[in-house]
Amino acid sequence: LTEAQVNPKAYPLADATLTKTILDLVQQASNYKQLRKGANEATKTLNRGIAEFIVMAADAEPLEIILHLPLLCEDKNVPYVFVRSKQALGRACGVSRPVIATSVTIKEGSQLKPQIQSVQMAIERLLV
Repeated sequence: LTEAQVNPKAYPLADATLTKTILDLVQQASNYKQLRKGANEATKTLNRGIAEFIVMAADAEPLEIILHLPLLCEDKNVPYVFVRSKQALGRACGVSRPVIATSVTIKEGSQLKPQIQSVQMAIERLLV
């Protein structure tokens, strides 16, 4: 996808470096069972207050199928970010299908906490 093809509603959009960091963390979260895949599951984690942050795919078609998530995130004060590719997001989630939204979830005493906090801060910097 070129810059021009990304839907402007997919905001904030992670750059290549941040995308790699996010997808690596999503993959680790999947191994640690701290990941929910899919827009419906992500919505549930937000409603239950167990989401650390939400990652969405900017090439979801139509994008409107996930655009309720940023609103809910803002409501619940949960960081959210878009990456360019649902295919890459799916791979990071450890599935062979595209994934358009995923939620990294809160876990007591999680070993991923430092990485999670660092990604949350990076996402929040995108929003200023």
